[in-house]
Order: sequence, then structure tokens, then C-alpha cells
Amino acid sequence: MATTTNDLKNGMVLKLDGGQLWAVVEFQHVKPGKGPAFVRTKLKSVLSGKVVDKTFNAGTKVETANVDKREMTYLYKEGADFIFMDGDTYDQITVSGEVVGGAADYMLENTSAMVATNDGIPLYIELSASVELVIQHTDPGLQGDRSTGGTKPATLETGAEIQVPLFINTGDKVKVDTRDARYLGRVNS
Repeated sequence: MATTTNDLKNGMVLKLDGGQLWAVVEFQHVKPGKGPAFVRTKLKSVLSGKVVDKTFNAGTKVETANVDKREMTYLYKEGADFIFMDGDTYDQITVSGEVVGGAADYMLENTSAMVATNDGIPLYIELSASVELVIQHTDPGLQGDRSTGGTKPATLETGAEIQVPLFINTGDKVKVDTRDARYLGRVNS
């Protein structure tokens, strides 16, 4: 499919330089006082994860890749790979640890994730904006200790470490932002 740089959207996947897939991370239309308008983009290589800045002339034709997004269930980890299952077809798909990336910090077995593929090749994993996870370990907060700005490190049940307020204890369930590992609040179970 072809489109122009005027129609770029975040998350769109472009086929550039002989078929390499690049996801649009951000873009900005620029109209300088002199000269033609252009589009400044930040692109992330779908396969390597490398981020590059690329500038296109406004209205340049670009080829978009057909990305199939499906909700799948994360079943288990096998070595460095993650096994997902399509709930409609029960087909299982293996996604490499590189593709899963930071999402692994917030995934528990039997939870849903959006798996994006192109011609059957997994491109990336999308989680909901926030997840609820249990604090596996955190040191007790010391009363009056404000030198850390009122936060302390805590290990989630997935093994990821985040900063939480001093009143959070081991065993508490918390809401975490999957985009920036921010503590969003305690969940009353």
C-alpha cells in the first residue's frame, strides 16, 4: 500500500530502503519560510529496534506495510522466546525476546497483549497502558526518610523494578504505567 508523508501517523509501519520495516515513533510537519515543506520523522527499525531520524519532502510517496494486530494470550516463556496463543484460532506463535523487549517487564502468563505481525513475522507487542501487578519485594519504608523524595525501589512479580511510595509494602497490588514504569496507585483487592 502506498500513502504520502502527509498522512503519517504514530505507529504506522513503513517499508523503506528495499523492504526494511520502520515504525513511525513521531513526526512533525515543518513549513519553513523559504523552500518547500518537509516532514521530520523519528523511525524505529522493527527488526533491530534502532531509532533513526529521517526527513522527507512533504507529499513524498511512501510504502506502508500491512500490519496485522491481534489480541493474543501470553502463555509462557521458552528460553529467550515468548509463546503467545491466538484466542480465536488457538494457533501458537513464538515471539523473540528482542521483539517483546520492555513489555516483558509487565507480562504475566495468561494475560492478553496485542501482537503485531507482517506476513506472519512478529513485529512488536503492545500492552494496555497500565497493568496491575503484585509487589514481590520492597524494603519497609522508614518514617521520616524523605531524602529519596518519598519513594523506594520495589520488585514486581515479573522481576521488574519500579519506584513506589514509602507506604507500599511487599504483597501490595499496584497499578503500573507500561510505557514509563510509573507507579499509578495501589489496587485494593
